Amino acid sequence: MFKLLLGSLAATALWQGVVATPAYGNSDIDRFVNKQSRVSIKGVLANIGADGKRAKGAAPGVVVASPSTSDPDYWYTWTRDSALTYKVLIEQFIHGDKSLRRKIEEYISAQTELQGVSNPSGSPESGGLGEPKFNVNLTEFTGSWGRPQRDGPALRATALTLYANWLVSHGGRSEALNKVWPVIEKDLAYTVRYWNRTGYDLWEEINGSSFFTLSASHRALVEGAALAKTLGKSCPDCAVSAPRVLCFLQSFWAGDYIDSNINVKDGRTGKDANSILSSIHTFDPNAKCTDSTFQPCSARALANHKAVVDSFRSIYDVNAARHQGQAAAVGRYSEDVYYGGNPWYLTTLAAAEQLYSAIYQWKKQGSIVVNQVSLPFFQDLLPNISIGTYGKKTKTFKSIVKAVQSYADNFVAVVQKYTPADGSFTEQFERTSGSPLSAVHLTWSYASFLGVAERRAGIVPPSWGETRANTVPSVCERAPACDSTITFKVLDAPVSNNNVFVVGSITELANWSPEDGIALSASDTTADLWTVKVKIPSDTIFEYKYIIKTSDGTVTWESDPNRRATSSSGCGSSASLDDEWR
Repeated sequence: MFKLLLGSLAATALWQGVVATPAYGNSDIDRFVNKQSRVSIKGVLANIGADGKRAKGAAPGVVVASPSTSDPDYWYTWTRDSALTYKVLIEQFIHGDKSLRRKIEEYISAQTELQGVSNPSGSPESGGLGEPKFNVNLTEFTGSWGRPQRDGPALRATALTLYANWLVSHGGRSEALNKVWPVIEKDLAYTVRYWNRTGYDLWEEINGSSFFTLSASHRALVEGAALAKTLGKSCPDCAVSAPRVLCFLQSFWAGDYIDSNINVKDGRTGKDANSILSSIHTFDPNAKCTDSTFQPCSARALANHKAVVDSFRSIYDVNAARHQGQAAAVGRYSEDVYYGGNPWYLTTLAAAEQLYSAIYQWKKQGSIVVNQVSLPFFQDLLPNISIGTYGKKTKTFKSIVKAVQSYADNFVAVVQKYTPADGSFTEQFERTSGSPLSAVHLTWSYASFLGVAERRAGIVPPSWGETRANTVPSVCERAPACDSTITFKVLDAPVSNNNVFVVGSITELANWSPEDGIALSASDTTADLWTVKVKIPSDTIFEYKYIIKTSDGTVTWESDPNRRATSSSGCGSSASLDDEWR
């Protein structure tokens, strides 16, 4: 009771301008966090319709990614960004800021409407919840985009589960059951059905299996199953699917870091800040330093933190004097070319937040374990440290906490250095000069700072049940297949040999890779007809094209536009696509 009261008071103090400071505090960072927290909450609320000053024209409760309408145009609402933003706001609400309740209720109403909007990813019943973004007036966005993106429903389920649990514990069971659960239920059903299918990653560039998506899915299924039980509802497939997801998550561990995108040929190392964002999103204050769920203090998460941060040290001029063991500006991934590839505010802040969360976990469990996996991380900060377990009363424990606290604060100091005097956050800061770059007043940047401020103050979210869901099954099980057999047929391809292929926007069609295209065979009955049968998950919207490859490697694509189709409904169903070469 006493600890909970302190957490509530600290949260209230945060918005009154008195930031709770950790041991070994840095007074300059204290002042910056105090000031920037005020700016950031205002920045978030300004970007939420209908009364946000930078969100005029957006529907109530809708999060506008940025007021920027050109170079880049972010005048849309992303399911992912919105859920992550509202997760922060709901945590603030739980910690004492009850002024946010209207905004939360408007968000629920907006998401209820969006879940019913058919879009290029599908209908509400056939994959439409995986559509990444919508117009701010809650209508579908029909332009070309990387779709589907399967993290949005899981993230939204998590944000609303936090709120539903609060309602239940504060006399609002009926509201949780009748207003919030229907949204969560649809998102959980989507997650159960689609977690084992590929989709676009957090950065909307890679179509494969994403660590961030799978981590979010595991958490949502665990806490969703518990909420269903609390409300007397049913979600049996949530409990069955969660360990399957957890088992698959172990596939991303590369030995000393997390390979953030697998089952795709992306030409990258896989060292990606999305793995750090995953660790802080799935942080559970009641958890141990569990490797299987990549908790912030786990050996795997710490080793990965080092690998990801180190990958940016030599490529950004702003990091020229920032050596190993010193905080650095962090981008998305080292191979990034978007706007020239730069550090981001939210990824640099995520590096700090993981460390603050780890400190909380170490203090709560009363010890720090240094093993072979985490040793390089600790040696960067304390070169003479050795493998062992250090209790909270030891000098080594205190030295580690002090060093990691300073390390985390210095990531915040990097952000401070490149934040304008008015506290406004863009998306990125330029890799050479540190000047703000890309979308102005990015909502996600502001929301990220609020999360960092809370973790630094020792304010943590409710547990999502990690301790009862961190055991990895001895044998991994895939989700039950529900495929449709599609026969691709193309007439009059200008070839004389068996070198006609089909490629497309989904993994089953090689993710547009000519090298891995699916070969068609000449028909026995029609010389000019080429066919192939491909199993594709049912009710899946996809784009495709036929190509010709010659023996010397030359690839000829048929003319635009891309062809578009939907696999047939029902497990074991079949359909045929009858095309002519263009």
